Amino acid sequence: MGNVYDMIVIGGGPGGYTSALYGARAGLRVLVLERLAVGGQMALTPLIENYPGFPEGVDGYTLGEQMRQSAEQFGAETRLAEVTGLELRDELKMVDTGEDRFYGRTVVIATGAGPRMLGLDREEELTGNGVSYCAHCDGMFYRGKTVMVVGGGNSAVADALILSRIAEKVILVHRRDTLRATKVYHQSLMEAKNVQILWNSAVVELLGEGRLTGAVVEDLVSKERTQVDLDGAFVSIGRKPASELVAGVLPLDEGGYVIADGSTKTQIPGVYAVGDVRTTHLRQIVTAVADGAVAAEMAGQYLAEK
Repeated sequence: MGNVYDMIVIGGGPGGYTSALYGARAGLRVLVLERLAVGGQMALTPLIENYPGFPEGVDGYTLGEQMRQSAEQFGAETRLAEVTGLELRDELKMVDTGEDRFYGRTVVIATGAGPRMLGLDREEELTGNGVSYCAHCDGMFYRGKTVMVVGGGNSAVADALILSRIAEKVILVHRRDTLRATKVYHQSLMEAKNVQILWNSAVVELLGEGRLTGAVVEDLVSKERTQVDLDGAFVSIGRKPASELVAGVLPLDEGGYVIADGSTKTQIPGVYAVGDVRTTHLRQIVTAVADGAVAAEMAGQYLAEK
């Protein structure tokens, strides 16, 4: 059967293509299914400076293409198709794209996660042009500048602290009068002299032509609106895992992430979850790549025992 593979990888980001590379290099027949473009969320990043081996940085699209080429060099196949259905519990697992059905002895879920957006006009237009969702990734572009962080949870406060060591001024905008972040963050935030907190506030408009120049912030109590001049804005109101495909099939945590530990194994034998879609403490390209290598190793062991 031409549509039977040793490993089917759903998602063509760094975790998915690392699984494909390691699997194909080990002699497995591997198929990668990606619904949009190679690289996943990474492909939208204009400059990546924190991935080892690229001292001058690299754009996400180029890095994604290089990862694809590395995997395909060892025989992995790529199909641009959206997966619409799965049957994972049988020994031979079925992946349906609507037009074709593929069968895999193992399946790697590498569908990733995307940032929750504010839902404001022109937010997508300004993404990558002053609006960011990752302080780890893009903070260095704002050295000595004024930035805003939107959110009040652990990620938002951590982002504000990271940026406080880089930017001249950080404005944290939170909808409530107390932070949702755990107490351990509070003292550090209050000690950061260049962090200003706007309580009971929300960003209602993004300003700038072609690049962010400011934002309009509304006081949710008084309803007064204020224009704030900015060089950058970091939205940190949570991430949304692309786990709808496996909802009801694999256990998810309260945030919707697939439950899998450092082994990447899920509850179903032969099914693995890698990268941003799984439960983990840090979601970066390097952690997704590490997951991909582990999943391929686990899949190889599983197949060897069959």
